This record gives sequence, C-alpha cells and structure tokens, in this order.
Amino acid sequence: MYHTNSYPDLIILGSTGSVGTQAADVARCQTAQGRKIAVRGVTAHRDVATIEAQVREFHPDFAVMTDETAADDLKIRLADTDTTVLGGFEGIREMLGTVKTENPMGITVENSILGEAGLAPTLYTLEAGHRLALANKESLVVGGELVMALCRATGQEILPVDSEHCAIFQCMRAGRPEEVRKIWLTASGGPFFGYTREQLATVTKAQTLAHPTWKMGAKITVDSATLMNKGFEVIEAVHLFGVKPKDVQVVVHRESMIHSMVEYTDYSIIAQMSVPDMRHCVQYALTHPCRSSAEGIMKPLDLFEVGKLTFARPDTETFPLLKLAMDAIALGGAVPAVLNAANEVVVAAFLHEKIKFCEISEYVTRVVEDMKGVSAWHSYDSIMEADSLARQSARALLNHHTED
Repeated sequence: MYHTNSYPDLIILGSTGSVGTQAADVARCQTAQGRKIAVRGVTAHRDVATIEAQVREFHPDFAVMTDETAADDLKIRLADTDTTVLGGFEGIREMLGTVKTENPMGITVENSILGEAGLAPTLYTLEAGHRLALANKESLVVGGELVMALCRATGQEILPVDSEHCAIFQCMRAGRPEEVRKIWLTASGGPFFGYTREQLATVTKAQTLAHPTWKMGAKITVDSATLMNKGFEVIEAVHLFGVKPKDVQVVVHRESMIHSMVEYTDYSIIAQMSVPDMRHCVQYALTHPCRSSAEGIMKPLDLFEVGKLTFARPDTETFPLLKLAMDAIALGGAVPAVLNAANEVVVAAFLHEKIKFCEISEYVTRVVEDMKGVSAWHSYDSIMEADSLARQSARALLNHHTED
C-alpha cells in the first residue's frame, strides 16, 4: 500500500511534449510539497535543449533521444553530469531494461510519446516489469490486443492518463466489472459543435486548432475537431475495460467538467468531475491507489461557477470518423491500425494546408474501406506491416489529389 508521501520513481517517455511536460510539473510540485517523486529517465526525439534543462533539474539516471544525431549532441552537452545518454528506440528499451531503484514502490513509466511510435515503448515497459501510465492512445488503438495480452501475461498494471479513461478507471472503483452496464464517454464536441457539412467546407486551420477547452498538440486537436479522437478513445475503452463496443456511449458534454461516467446494472451512474487539467490525470496515475493534494498544481472545481451541465448526442453524419472508429473496433483485426495510420497521414496533409478540413474524413474513410480485408495481426511486425500499407495507400490518394 502506498504512503501519502512515498510514490514510485518516474520515467517520462516523451518528456518534452504537452503531457510529458505536465508530468514533469507534477513531479516538481509534489517534490516541493515534501512528497518526492524521483525522475529516473526522460526521452525526446530531437528537442535537445528541453531535455538538457530537464536533466539539469531532475538529475535522472538516463536521457534518451530517439534521433541518433540529437543523442550525440546531448552527450556533449551533458558530459559534466552523471546521466547516461542513449540513442534510438533501442536506447529506450535499454533504459527500461537496466534502470534500477531501491524504492519499494518501484518505477512508473509514463508513455506520452506521440503516434504509433509509442507502441513499441509500451511493450518494452510491460516486458521490463514496470507499471505503465499510458498517455499514448495509439498503443491500444493500433495494438490493443497485443498490449492487453502482454499485460495479462506479465501481470503488470496499466493506468490510463487520457482524461476520459482516467475518469472511467476511477468510476470503476465503485463496483465490480461484471456490474458495469455502460460506459458514458464524454466529448467536448470540439470547436465545430453544431456545424453543418456546408459550414465545415470553409473552416480554416486556425479555427480547427482553437479548441474550446483543452490545450493540446496540433494533431490531437485536429482529431478532436473531427471526433476521430473520440473514436480512438472508444477503441481504448474497449481494450482497457474489457467491454463490447456497443457498451460504450459517446455523449457531448460542452462544459468538459464531467470527464466520463460509468453506469451500473442498477442504473446508478458514477461520474468523475474536475477542472479540465491533464495534470490531474498524470498525478492520479502516479499516486494510485492513494490520492494526493493537488494544491499548487491545479485549482479546485467551483460548481457555482460552472452553473449547469449539458449533454447531447454526437452528430455522426456530420462527423463520420467517430462511427468509422466504432465500426473498426467491431471488425477488429488490423482495421484499427489501418484507421490510425491513414488518419495520421491525412491529418498531416491538413496541417500542411494541402487539403480542406472536410476532406480529412473522406480520405481516411476511403483508405479504411479499401483495406477492410487486411488479415488479423498476431505480432508487432504484422501490425507495422498493416500500418505501412495504410500509410502508402493514404499518400497515394493525397498525391492523386495534388495532381488533380
């Protein structure tokens, strides 16, 4: 059992990104309050300056740059420290396999690497016997069957950091898994809630990136606007909580104060509420099964200020990617991996202003429809093969669009 001032050591994968820097913020604030969280490792792709600053603040045992050139640069910068610098994804694997701690609470690895690149580190974490705080949704979207099978085989624990799944995880403590009737997965609705297809035809990149509630990276903000992100979260919920796709109901909740709910067989609905701040989710993953003061990290929820809570059905005709994701997890096999890969390529094209917002769903749907017959996966290599084929298909469609 955890003590209120004793928590696991922490490794942050993707420590320079949005969630990674918030994890560092939690460690910093908790340590300042006397509840020390020792950061044992940090990783990034190319952001050498930020990693150097984190190393000099937290003094981790390891720092990994997945870009080998950046790793060489960091070795020079950190020559005066005791931190071991490694390069590439094999560097992450080596770090996770060799890091040691005398902390009886062990080590929690927070995986906040972006995209399908986070799948391999998720598998490395479970293989190494560390507890996983998972912020990389693609691990479960792309390789959910593989990840959960390894989780069961190793007996390791996955603690969700996504706000919705963190909320569900907390609500699940109110009953037994077999008593769950339905999961209510909340969605903000994004910046274009209530828009028609005609209105979406003229929206800009700047409008798309202006999320009404959350401060996130560009790619996930676009996914929120298309409701693709919510579709990915349905897939995550199915794997994490062992429910059927039909038992996950998406509900648009514009205030974003209820982060998700669980309905039990007696029709009781348990909700988790807090201000929309990812640091709450990061902290809960680090301190679970205990709770720790969030003073200095985030503000309390003022119900009088909120005033009211509203709920609406998602518009899957105007935003078809949510339904496409639900169909993908129902089909299973490699279809969710194809969906994720196609979406990454197409969203990148939108962010480079090569296609319009309303064309995102059109291109992603075409790739998924063309590849529905892809065989089920049985290994990491087969997942990556499906991923590669989907990316090639998406790029071919986009190149044809450019030529036209």
